[in-house]
Amino acid sequence: MMQAMIFAAGLGTRLKPLTDRMPKALVRVGGKPLLERVLFRLKDAGFSRIVINVHHFADQITDYLRENDNFGLDIHISNETELLETGGGIKRARPLFTLDAPVLIHNVDILSNVDLREFYTSDRKVMCASCGVPHEMAGAVLLVSRRKTKRYLLFNNEMRLVGWVNIETGEVKSPYKEVHKATLDDLQKRFHMYAFSGIHSFSPQLFPLMEAYPDKFPIMDFYLQNCDRVAIKGYVKADLKLMDVGKLDTLEQAEAFIESLHQ
Repeated sequence: MMQAMIFAAGLGTRLKPLTDRMPKALVRVGGKPLLERVLFRLKDAGFSRIVINVHHFADQITDYLRENDNFGLDIHISNETELLETGGGIKRARPLFTLDAPVLIHNVDILSNVDLREFYTSDRKVMCASCGVPHEMAGAVLLVSRRKTKRYLLFNNEMRLVGWVNIETGEVKSPYKEVHKATLDDLQKRFHMYAFSGIHSFSPQLFPLMEAYPDKFPIMDFYLQNCDRVAIKGYVKADLKLMDVGKLDTLEQAEAFIESLHQ
């Protein structure tokens, strides 16, 4: 069984005044709510069990799903009375997942050309740098690309996550001392730098590591703090087309973007 989680709990402050009266998940693009678009993308890819976290105008989302008979999917709601951020949202939803399969994590406001089934079923094995054979399974797989940004994830030659860098401020996050000590020029020479897409595959094997975390925390901080203990793998999509429609200006461009995906 393929399972996924849609992050739909956010306040959608960048979409005000629309989100003064509705959740971001129900904002329409090309005549359809963002949530419906993501649900059908997942359904068409073969996902059947979907967890959705809700908070802002939560009743509107649950009513919408009920009115549409959950679109024929096995949908479970994780109601966050307090916003828990991305890591806390996954941790809170643990009882709603089956623990024998990865969970595809997808933001409700992302449109893309990603083949979600291909990404979800991609090889999770991580190669050994010295012997060249697989030696462990990744705890998470992050969809990345060479998109230009200020903040990059750092991967070694085995595409294992080793850190994060803000190229404007020089801030580095990593559990490895050699990454912290390196200059930006060294980081660019020694590691592969990719932009994160907001789509990732989370293995339930990581839940025990989350027990020491508070109720509220970002998932990327969790990955960066534990990538020396468990493999976090990068999956590069060279031809990635992706739009975050979390702002009013991108919302106006979203319909044309959707049409471009079908060309």
